[in-house]
Amino acid sequence: MTSHLGNVIESEGALILGAGVAGLFTALKLAPYPCLVLADERPGVSGSSAWAQGGIAASVGKGDTWQSHAADTVAAGAGLTDPEIAALVAREAPARINDLLSYGAPFDRDADGSIAVAREAAHSASRIVHVKGDRAGAEVMAALAKCAFAAPSIRFVEGYHAVELALENGRVVGVFARSWTSNADAPRLILIRAKAVVMATGGLGALYAVSTNPPESRGEGLGMAARAGAVIADPEFVQFHPTAIAVNKDPAPLATEALRGEGSILIDETGRRFMPSVHENAELAPRDVVARAIHREIAAGHKVFLDCTKSVGAEFPHHFPTVYQACKEAGIDPVTQPIPVAPAAHYHMGGIATDQRGRTSLEGLWAVGECASTGLHGANRLASNSLLEGLVFGARAAEDIKSNPAPAISHAALLPPVVSYCAPPVPRPLREVMSRLVGLERNEAGLKEALGKIAQIERAGGYDPSLLNMTSAARLVIAGALARQESRGSHTRTDYPKTDAHGSRNFLTLAEANRLAEEILPASACAAR
Repeated sequence: MTSHLGNVIESEGALILGAGVAGLFTALKLAPYPCLVLADERPGVSGSSAWAQGGIAASVGKGDTWQSHAADTVAAGAGLTDPEIAALVAREAPARINDLLSYGAPFDRDADGSIAVAREAAHSASRIVHVKGDRAGAEVMAALAKCAFAAPSIRFVEGYHAVELALENGRVVGVFARSWTSNADAPRLILIRAKAVVMATGGLGALYAVSTNPPESRGEGLGMAARAGAVIADPEFVQFHPTAIAVNKDPAPLATEALRGEGSILIDETGRRFMPSVHENAELAPRDVVARAIHREIAAGHKVFLDCTKSVGAEFPHHFPTVYQACKEAGIDPVTQPIPVAPAAHYHMGGIATDQRGRTSLEGLWAVGECASTGLHGANRLASNSLLEGLVFGARAAEDIKSNPAPAISHAALLPPVVSYCAPPVPRPLREVMSRLVGLERNEAGLKEALGKIAQIERAGGYDPSLLNMTSAARLVIAGALARQESRGSHTRTDYPKTDAHGSRNFLTLAEANRLAEEILPASACAAR
């Protein structure tokens, strides 16, 4: 079976990979500069952004300040948040909320007409802007998509899947993409050329067997950039949301953190509340603390529940309709029954290293949103800073692209990547390896075993480029975890339980991660490379 290069699409401006909040906001901020948005078949509906429940953090409430927001962000980052980035994001947050209002985002209002704000874990003030309690992501996405579809400067290219960055003289000049076709004899490959390429491809939660992320959040943008030589930052920091609803669904539905902000408590099967003995802030402790506490309760043989019966009670259907519907579909009435919960892979704090303008280490490539690592989140993201980061750096990347015209792209021939068939789903063995060996708690033996298993998975998959994007992302998480010989934030090494007083951020390339694997694999009984 062979593939062929079917067409070349030329863009006069930017190419944005991904149509979540970060991608759509960047596209709108680029206007009137032209751009192509490479999206799946449901732009504005699918992806992690549309699933975000809690809201967006911004100091728009009475008495709150951006300085307080920045300080909370730094505190939650377990020593690795860049204070300058935290200040930058917190300072620009109110302006980005005003942008969303101008695009039609229907944020909840108080009786006096001001924007309503809620409290979430590790925030010192109520500053979470939300929509209908738990529908912020869906409603913001709908508003952005409506504006983007109407914008004359934005063109959507649907039905193509990016597999590899196109490089010319060391500069990123586009991507190779293939169509989602069932014709295995001749999958269509195209080259999409652009003066600027923006990665907005989301996270990698779907690489784990238990995740709150949609199937497309599988680290392919991160892997693609890494395979082209981009520097990756802090890949070991994978945040597990403490309260995924434990009803054996894939992806796992989420019980938003806002429920704990309303006073809901965590209990075991006997009704025992355990968080007050773990942290002074109990259920409102940072996510990594709560997730590990629940994980250890479950490992000890207990079942864990989120009890909202007193804190929310009869108001549940109106205040948290998304969570309520998920519970009802699972046969749970959260008005009168505690909700079974467990930690699930939720957010990647690491990603493609960028500067304050969203620029990566590769000329011609920017990254925004969850696939990027700006230094904002450190080792443990503060709740509701995720959508905010995409907005702030989406605006900054757009301004940088518009103010710095790219050189003309030559038409020299570019070699297409070796392509087999349509993008495969995340292999079940890969998801199981990541959950079992690279999850909430890790150790050297398990991480080394995971490298060997991933080599086997790559060989079994015929080194398909989409698969290599996924396994490259996974290998970077493992390499970062091996390099970080301490426990910090979302990264827990059972063989290095203490936190290093001089810990720093972790920057590495795929070539370095591959060298590490090559050193380990020959001694492994499961080596397959």
